[in-house]
Amino acid sequence: MSDAEYDVIVLGGGPAGENAAAYAIANSDRTAAIVERELLGGECSYWACIPSKALLRPGAVAELGRAMPGVTVSGPQMADVLARRDEFIHHRDDSGQVDWAKSAGIDPVRGTGRIAGERLVEVTTDNGVRVLRARHAVVLATGTTAAMPDIPGVREALPWTSRDATNLTVVPRRVAVIGGGVVACEAATWLAELGAAEVTMLVRGDRLLPRAEPFAADMVLRGLRETGAVTVRLHTEPRLVSRRDPRDTGIGRIHGGPVTLVLDDGELEVDELLVATGRAPATTDLGLAAVGLKPGYLEVDDQLTVRGVPGDWLYAVGDVNHRAALTHMGKYQARVCGDVIAARAQGRRLDSTRCTASADHQQVPQVVYTAPELASIGLTEQQARGDGHAVGTVELDIAVAGSALSRDGFTGRAKLVVDTASERLLGATFVGPEMGEQLHAATIAVVGQVPLDTLWHAVPAFPAVSEFWLRLLEAWREQRAT
Repeated sequence: MSDAEYDVIVLGGGPAGENAAAYAIANSDRTAAIVERELLGGECSYWACIPSKALLRPGAVAELGRAMPGVTVSGPQMADVLARRDEFIHHRDDSGQVDWAKSAGIDPVRGTGRIAGERLVEVTTDNGVRVLRARHAVVLATGTTAAMPDIPGVREALPWTSRDATNLTVVPRRVAVIGGGVVACEAATWLAELGAAEVTMLVRGDRLLPRAEPFAADMVLRGLRETGAVTVRLHTEPRLVSRRDPRDTGIGRIHGGPVTLVLDDGELEVDELLVATGRAPATTDLGLAAVGLKPGYLEVDDQLTVRGVPGDWLYAVGDVNHRAALTHMGKYQARVCGDVIAARAQGRRLDSTRCTASADHQQVPQVVYTAPELASIGLTEQQARGDGHAVGTVELDIAVAGSALSRDGFTGRAKLVVDTASERLLGATFVGPEMGEQLHAATIAVVGQVPLDTLWHAVPAFPAVSEFWLRLLEAWREQRAT
């Protein structure tokens, strides 16, 4: 028995879940429901990508102004920055997303969903438990939550997580950040830009951003240190954390008195502690045992079907499958997943390229919005060599007329990783101001497997920053000629 029946039921209302539902029922009379216990729109819309970029962009604009003679810039004004951020996250009101879902033919269901059996979902709501049945598919898009490191006292200190950092209402004067990944680097950037006097990053490893090209991580490190507010301590992890009068004061507020971190070489006292040490899959309470699965990341095939569950009815998209933990890749997977569900519902074959996810293997684009920005696609040199490719590289400073005209003191660097057997790009990394806007050309070249000889005929406009592509190709030609 069930309270309602749909063709598709999605657990998790973030961008991946929304796209999976929309694509699965597009241009048809199929029905869909999205089960969400928090806000429709998910982590990205209210606590991650959108608010973080809203906090970072004013600093980038101010930096551009300061690098332009004749332009007077006072820097980001905190009240205005936070007000603009709140507009972008709709003051954490998801009514607009609910209206969109309904207009797309998707029923929003408020509550906590869990799998109760084959194509069955139980939803615990304020009014009791509903049982929903899916005719064709159940899609898991529950994402991840902030992981806490195994450091004595850290949980009891009620530290900030990424949600507090993106939804801050006050900038602590002294902040410690545990972690050296994307969230840690971006948060340190906006905290310094918004007025934190001392931001101390405690990084367990020997570098920031360990998955990036080493030169790129070094440039981000240098940029953070040049703020004058950020100290980066490598090979450092707290041994003990304690807090005076910890209190749950609400998201984005200081959670009590000063925090003391015991380090190998002494103690560090700060006003707030931000933990940015990774994410954990939100699958603990999903009822996976009902279909023979254990909590954790869900393994899927290239149709985003969960492995180990017969019948091709259970799917997982976005961070929860751990293929590429980025919003744009989750949405990409969701589009593929939705097309697969639609094809199977109509009895069509899955031989269309649109029904196979491939970009989230080795063609993933990413931008780290630090100062300078780090933009990358595909494989690093180390990854390419580890995968057994015949690898060549070309690397140079970005110094063309367009970059010089864009701002005084432009500093940037670019690197291409090339498969020498096919003369095609395996990866690219660009570091410098607004490099995220330069990335899509490289993404097309990598995904499209465009030969470098063909790229000679993709002529960059003059005087644009993108002219550095020509310099890279020229440097590659010179290397091959010697």
